[in-house]
Amino acid sequence: MPKMSSEAAVRSQRMTFHGPTMGTRWSVSIDAGPAVELPVLRQDLAAAVEQVDAQMSPWKPHSDLVRLNREPVDAWVPLSPEILEVLECALEVQRLSAGAFHPCVGALVDAWGFGAVRETPDAQAIRAARQSLPLAAHGCLELDKAAGRVRKHVPLQIDLCGVAKGYAVDRMADVLHQHGVQHALVALDGELRAVGPQASGMPWAVGLESPETGRRTVHSVIELEDLAVATSGDYRRYLEVGNQRLAHTMDARSGAPVNNAVASVTVLARTCMQADAWATALLVAGPDEGLAMAQRMGMDVLFLLRHARGLTEVGLGRFGNSADPFQCADRANRNR
Repeated sequence: MPKMSSEAAVRSQRMTFHGPTMGTRWSVSIDAGPAVELPVLRQDLAAAVEQVDAQMSPWKPHSDLVRLNREPVDAWVPLSPEILEVLECALEVQRLSAGAFHPCVGALVDAWGFGAVRETPDAQAIRAARQSLPLAAHGCLELDKAAGRVRKHVPLQIDLCGVAKGYAVDRMADVLHQHGVQHALVALDGELRAVGPQASGMPWAVGLESPETGRRTVHSVIELEDLAVATSGDYRRYLEVGNQRLAHTMDARSGAPVNNAVASVTVLARTCMQADAWATALLVAGPDEGLAMAQRMGMDVLFLLRHARGLTEVGLGRFGNSADPFQCADRANRNR
């Protein structure tokens, strides 16, 4: 172990902060040096997360996102630089993923019972949401970042749940950098980002969850250093309607909850916002299109695919590529 890392480990103190937000919890583990003002740091971390929730929550009636959704078509709506940054990322991933990621599925989310409006699917609301959903959101939403404003060209109900948590993790990482923290691990639900290594010089060990309903077990462990990771799956948030289980992630192209052989997708990226958005996009895209997309873009991705005999693991990039991903995808589809 390098001498400097050993000395840093001796001088540092492992601390963990946590709190509630966005219907889940955030946590930050840091190896803090003596100069870090811990009470102020904790306050700033909590404030950063709460600001993102106040801006981008589809549940809070006074959030910036809800205000944007309520504004009439063609009206310029002033928004913060933060939500403009997230909207820009969402539109770019929507374009690059050919609509697998779609930031305008808010009406579908509500219609299927996952939003603030109802708790069970409503057939009439589903039909209306499908008919009103534009295929390409980037042609219907105009961003003017220089002036700090947005306008809709058609009625839209924007939902940023597929990217906002990742952005909140990035905001907490920014706070850590501002306080001079060089060794930390930030987590919010299934999104994590490492700020540097541990003070010992070792990377942070992060467990990837096995996609099992009703229990939490570790599928594998990865090591992070100055890197973010996000996982999307169909096994945590869902509704049971009769004998059918409906996942909470919407496929805008079918107008229904995602339904394919992908149990979970884990993505590595430099920012957690990008990792979060792409994990959602690849989950929706499915085993064939999603694997092809990830391979074409040179992404670091781990797919867990369901089939009759269990799970097939397909890793691309840093997760390894020991098997032909398209062969695995075809086999998973045949055994569904």
